[in-house]
Amino acid sequence: MDSVYSHLAWIDSIKNTFKVDIPFPVIADLDLKVARLYGMADSGSSTSTVRSVFFIDPNSTIRATLSYPAAIGRNIDELLRVLDAFQENTASGGCAIPVNWTPGQPTLSPAPSSLEQLRRRWQDSEQPNYTNWYYKVNE
Repeated sequence: MDSVYSHLAWIDSIKNTFKVDIPFPVIADLDLKVARLYGMADSGSSTSTVRSVFFIDPNSTIRATLSYPAAIGRNIDELLRVLDAFQENTASGGCAIPVNWTPGQPTLSPAPSSLEQLRRRWQDSEQPNYTNWYYKVNE
């Protein structure tokens, strides 16, 4: 929602203070049209936005969003974990990613979504990685 001039000053400050270049475009949204369109307008304020992260896949599909109030910093480790999880999910053809997962740890088979899949899952019940019909660890 800041002006172009405010963004230029912010980019310059980041470069001078932290020696980091901002490699992505920033836009001015003084009337909050974009912020409202993407659900980033702070419901408690008519003049501020929440800090939002959008995970957009190569097909331009928004896969996830994370929003934080302006007073709360983002956790880059969690953002990178989510990115790694999406990449693993895509590479595996659709595995499920458990809480606190990190690359190299086992993933899960998605829970069955049909009776046929549930019956196939029951056939796997003798395998050591089988816990229950909805929780099956991939090797």
